[in-house]
Amino acid sequence: MSDKTVEALGALSKALETTERARGALYEFHQLTGGADLAVGDAVRLLREAGHHEAADLVEREILGRDVIPGHWTFQLIEAYNQTYYQPFTDIERRLVQELAQGRDHLYEAEMKAGRRPRGGTPRDTTHPEH
Repeated sequence: MSDKTVEALGALSKALETTERARGALYEFHQLTGGADLAVGDAVRLLREAGHHEAADLVEREILGRDVIPGHWTFQLIEAYNQTYYQPFTDIERRLVQELAQGRDHLYEAEMKAGRRPRGGTPRDTTHPEH
């Protein structure tokens, strides 16, 4: 396989890894927003218990369960992202790794590792006691 092919697959892999991080941030946004909405529910209850019914009604009406963008809660953003962007990206990356690299992942990194190790071997693997 050519160096350019390895470089191209490495760039695609790096892009997918960045997409994985973006997806994680989207899930974090989803969880934080959901937690905030639960706390808003607590605030509504506490306002009512404190006798501030109009304030509780305002928060309940205007904030509690509100869409984060028109017509969408955060789970819908995740679903759309997964279906529209993430899944097609992972499918194409997997397909190209199968077609161009016979299914071997991280060729670019494997070549980098081989090039960075001193000649004559690798250090002892300390993660597995039997080595």
